[in-house]
Amino acid sequence: QVQLVESGGGLVQPGGSLQLSCRASGSSFRVSTMGWYRQTPGNQRELVASITKESTNYAESVKGRFTISRDNAKNTVYLQMSSLKPEDTAVYYCTATIRRLTATWRDYWGQGIQVTVSS
Repeated sequence: QVQLVESGGGLVQPGGSLQLSCRASGSSFRVSTMGWYRQTPGNQRELVASITKESTNYAESVKGRFTISRDNAKNTVYLQMSSLKPEDTAVYYCTATIRRLTATWRDYWGQGIQVTVSS
């Protein structure tokens, strides 16, 4: 079994910063792409940022403000969020494309973590 566990969410004032972390844990697995999505009530989940071992990809709305990185040895992905705006308020979900043993690659999701930007 593989699990993604997120941490680091919470309440922050506009203009502030916050870092999210997500670690994949389990046994006998390999990780490919990792990323973060977010969702607000009544809306579809949207991609925030993703990272492979060679490149990163960002939503236009967060470019220049958010930075995604990963520690491959720890199977952990980070999302450093700066210059936060009220419209960044959402539940953030970690995702990773993982293969266990000889199985096929599939996407795993974290449980979601609340980020609230408010004064």
